[in-house]
Amino acid sequence: MKHDHRSGQLDLSALHLLHRAGQCAEVLFANETSKTDLTPRQYAVLACVAQNPDISQTGLVEQTGVDRSTLADIVRRLVKKGLLQRKRTRSDARMYAVRLSAKGQSTLGSIKPIAARVDQRILSVLRSDQRSDFIEALGEIVRAMSRHAAQN
Repeated sequence: MKHDHRSGQLDLSALHLLHRAGQCAEVLFANETSKTDLTPRQYAVLACVAQNPDISQTGLVEQTGVDRSTLADIVRRLVKKGLLQRKRTRSDARMYAVRLSAKGQSTLGSIKPIAARVDQRILSVLRSDQRSDFIEALGEIVRAMSRHAAQN
C-alpha cells in the first residue's frame, strides 16, 4: 500500500486511525440509536451484564475496558433509567453485583439488532475476505494491550 508522505504522518498512525475509526463508529451508533438515549459505552455495559449476570463493577471494568470512575457513573445512570439493578454482594459488602432489570433486557433486545447493523455498516467498507482478519486483528490489539496494561 503506497502512502503520500506529503500529507503528514497521521495517515500512518495506528493511534490516530484507531481513534478516528472509533469516532466514526460512535457517530454511526449515535445516529442509529438517537431515539433510545443509549451511548455505545452504555450498550457495552448492558451487553456485558447480560452475558455475566451478577457481575461485579470491578468485573465490568475488566471486561469492558471502561475506567472505574466512568463505569461507576454509567452504572449509576443505567440504574436510574431502570435498566440495571445493583446490590451489595454477599461475599464483600463493599462490592456491588449488577444485573439487567426486565426493562434492561427489553432495551438490550431492541438495541442488539441496531448494533449488528452498525457493525455491518462498518465492516461493509472492507472486502468480505478482509472482515474476519480485521476483527481478529482488533481483538489481538485489545488483548495484548490489556495484558500489557495489567502488567504495569
